[in-house]
Amino acid sequence: MKVGVTGGNGFIGRYVCEELASRGHVPLVFDHRGRAERDLPWEVMRGDIRDATAMTELAAHCDAIVHLAAVLGTQETITNPRPAAETNLMGGLNFLEAIAQYDLPGVYICVGNHWMDNSYSISKTAVERFVRMFNAHRGTRVNNVRVVNAYGPRQQAAPPFAPGKVRKITPAVVCRALSGLPVELYGGGTQVSDMVWVGDVARALVAALEAAAAGEVLDHVVEVGPTTSSSIREVAELIIDLCVARGYPRVPIADLPMRPGETPGTAVTAQTKTLLSVGIDPSSLVSLEEGMARTVDWFIENRGIHWDVPDTETGTETGTETGTATGTVAGA
Repeated sequence: MKVGVTGGNGFIGRYVCEELASRGHVPLVFDHRGRAERDLPWEVMRGDIRDATAMTELAAHCDAIVHLAAVLGTQETITNPRPAAETNLMGGLNFLEAIAQYDLPGVYICVGNHWMDNSYSISKTAVERFVRMFNAHRGTRVNNVRVVNAYGPRQQAAPPFAPGKVRKITPAVVCRALSGLPVELYGGGTQVSDMVWVGDVARALVAALEAAAAGEVLDHVVEVGPTTSSSIREVAELIIDLCVARGYPRVPIADLPMRPGETPGTAVTAQTKTLLSVGIDPSSLVSLEEGMARTVDWFIENRGIHWDVPDTETGTETGTETGTATGTVAGA
């Protein structure tokens, strides 16, 4: 199949394209970022998911669509919810209308913290419900895949390490640990927010797409996450231990107040048995220990390219990669 991937230039999107290609499919990246044509091996269609005409054109040029593109951010979208609402809601509806028009199979990526009251979770979960409505009343073939915190190589860090606009757990902790800075954890890291290797996320998304293409529209959400839960503090301690094992000094953990948009005392986990419905054995997922070791090694190898230690005098990064667009992106 020729598969359109909205947000295919994003963190998860690139892994999805690689997974599609490994299974014999042809990725077609749909992204609004101009740098995509220069460094992606896939065909690229420039466009914005908020543009209904552009999304219809994408559907006219492929056999299926994986919809990843979204405005991300938990606390980042609270003070200005409009970009998340407009992009995520209207983009999601444009995706559904386009595949309904051309009778294409599709996959929609859902958020693990779907019950939380922040702009990102609210807007993403509304579209998850629209998927169920379209499947029931419009005859679409779309499977929902809910993903907890994806991590792995190539995930963009936020300032002062790199120009990313959304602070994500793994790059934030890894970059601080490798820079000799205290690791800052919201809420002290006591909350459970499970982590999943990004390659496993891509595997589940493509498997769910292939199921939809075969006419198997699931009556439940496929949830991608580890079989064993860990607190954010346990994840941070693992990363610090991995950095120490590689010759870096041990850094302390600094506790910060819980950030806005998160619900204290709740756990972001996955019902991993749902993976069986798309032919994936939960025990086959990459373990947290192995995945984090690969990720730390990648960040070490890519210092000065993908990220850099901040200048202690100016508080800015000293050689981060330039030209990385932000805003409508995919992944976690």
